[in-house]
Order: sequence, then structure tokens, then C-alpha cells
Amino acid sequence: MVIKRVVILNLFQDPYEENGFRNEFRMTLITNNMKKILAISPHPDDIEFSIGGLLHKEAQSGNTIKILMCSRGEAGTNGTPVEREDESRKAAQIIGAEIEFVDMGGDCQIEDSRENAFVVAREIRRFQPDILLAPQLTPNQHPDHSRVARMAVDAARYARYGGLSTLKGLDVHKVTNIFFYASSVNDQQNPDVVVDVSGHIEQWREVMNCHASQLKTKNYLDLIESRARFLGVAIGADYAVGLWKNDPLQLESLTDISRSGRGF
Repeated sequence: MVIKRVVILNLFQDPYEENGFRNEFRMTLITNNMKKILAISPHPDDIEFSIGGLLHKEAQSGNTIKILMCSRGEAGTNGTPVEREDESRKAAQIIGAEIEFVDMGGDCQIEDSRENAFVVAREIRRFQPDILLAPQLTPNQHPDHSRVARMAVDAARYARYGGLSTLKGLDVHKVTNIFFYASSVNDQQNPDVVVDVSGHIEQWREVMNCHASQLKTKNYLDLIESRARFLGVAIGADYAVGLWKNDPLQLESLTDISRSGRGF
């Protein structure tokens, strides 16, 4: 629950104030619709290229964003691990997100193991996210992507088991929803959820440009923006991001769905 403090100024003159000063009073507005989002990234640039615009939009909406980085791109051809980490930290600052790096052996050394899943589960319990974002489960050009995805799903399950001695001392937590993002430019088939990010494309470009070391060999910006424009057309927007659900989305009523890409 987030508490926002709002200052309201009374524009009418108080008859009991000789000098006619505005009365100022404070009221506390309590909102419970703000969410915590934990975004898991196998390498520096994965999460930023894939859904940087979406994360910026969520942060600007008042949601709390944390990026969990599972390597420093140690195996990459371009950029040192120190440079790659610095690039991700700069990108996170633009997004408005906290970022944390965890040790899972390094780029190309990440295993879909119980030990690594417990590392993620600890972060879930510490951060207490409502939504978990992970790469798509389908294997693609880098084996770390699908391994981290499977690990994230297992971690969400472990985080809710109160009897696990490995996680003792951390409050049990149940993640409400898990969504997967496209971790390859080829992964864009039939997303379950499409989010309009048209108002955040400039910031998304800034986020991607933070990863200068990775832009030396391929124009990722054109690739990512082309995909975002393609998804945007489907919903009548300039740019959009697609996500895939892990579980059925639960609704109280069909009328809870207020918008659709059909007939935009």
C-alpha cells in the first residue's frame, strides 16, 4: 500500500483571517492500486531492449520496479563486464528502477538449477512483487534466456512455500501474475497482452542507447522499434510491447475488460 501526501490550497478567503492568506491543509490519500514489478534479465540489455518502454511507463504510473540481473555479459564479444554493468545501471536510472546483480556463474554459465532458483526466490521474498517478468520459455538464440525463464517460474513457487528451510527468515510471498517478454527479435508471435507504450518511445530509445557496447555490431534500435510498431498496429497505437501469460487471467466479470485490439 502506497501513501501519498497531497497539499490542497483553499482559494477562498477565510473571513476569520485578517490578511486574507490562503488556508492550507493536508489530507492523506491512500491508494492500494500501486504494484511492485520484478523484472528478471539474463544479461545486461535483455530487459532494456525487450520491455524498456513498458518498464518506464509502469514506473511513471507510480509502480515500483526492480530489475534482477543474472549476469554481467561476461561472454559477450563487445564490452567488458564492468562496462556492461555500468550501461545497465544508467538504463535503470532512466527507467526509474532499482537494479541488483546476482551471481549465477556468469554469461553462458547460468544453469537451470535449484540453487539458482533459490537465489531468485530470496529476491522475490525480499522485494514482495505483485508481478514477475521473465524471458520467454521457448529456447532461442541464447540458451541462458529460457533457462532463466524456467528458473523464475520455479522461484515463484518456492517463494510461497513456508516450510523451506533454505528461505528461512524471509516472509513467504505469493506472486500474483507471471508474464514473459520476448527475449529475441524473432519472438513476437501472438502475445496474450499488448501494452501501448507510444508515449514512452523516446525514453525507451534513451534506455537502449545506454548499451553502446552492444550497438556496435547490429542496429538493435531499428529491430526493436520495428517490432514495437508492428504490435502497435494491432491495437491502433504507434508503439506497443507484447507479453505472454503463465497462467489464465482471472476476472470478476467480462465487463472488467474495457479495451480490445479488435475494432480500435
